[in-house]
Amino acid sequence: QVQLVESGGGLVQAGGSLRLSCAASRIILVTMAWYRQAPGTQRELVARITGGGSTNYADSVKGRFTISRDNTKSTIYLQMNSLKPDDTAVYYCNAQLGYPAWGQGTQVTVSS
Repeated sequence: QVQLVESGGGLVQAGGSLRLSCAASRIILVTMAWYRQAPGTQRELVARITGGGSTNYADSVKGRFTISRDNTKSTIYLQMNSLKPDDTAVYYCNAQLGYPAWGQGTQVTVSS
């Protein structure tokens, strides 16, 4: 079992930036992703990165968010720029390992 720990969330004004980190308990070269969930909503995919570094993004964050990884540290990142109040959610890290692999989440709150 791989354990995932997110960090980097916080309170930021609209237009500001945050960088989220997700550290895995061991080096893994599988597809990993960031999801988010706002109160009363379904968890949704934000960004995904493969072991080879290919990425894709939800339409709502394209051009604003960047997912990356440091394989030597078994860590992925989500650089979030031009944040909007609609980005407010708990952000979760996921690894596609054939079993549920989620972190505990980190809260991002964007004020007007």
